[in-house]
Amino acid sequence: METNPFIASQLYTNAQAIARPAEAAAGSETGQAFAAIADDFMATLRAGETTAMEGMAGRADPQTVVEALAASELAIETAVAVRDRVVEAYQEILRMPV
Repeated sequence: METNPFIASQLYTNAQAIARPAEAAAGSETGQAFAAIADDFMATLRAGETTAMEGMAGRADPQTVVEALAASELAIETAVAVRDRVVEAYQEILRMPV
């Protein structure tokens, strides 16, 4: 079967046009998910910091301070674990033969 280069290029262009909106939507959804995670992480850290300052000033009970600091510690440990996995994946990609 003979392939016509003109028809092949038209089909390829059409396929790209069809695939682009899906890629853009998936990319924006992923970006929005990461932004939401980052916002939640920062909110947890701010809440822990605020509660710790209130605890030092004597306006918050020790149980609340410990809970807020534990939540902050868990958020930081999670962020570090995710960062380590991303770095590990990047290094694995660099080790791949080309």
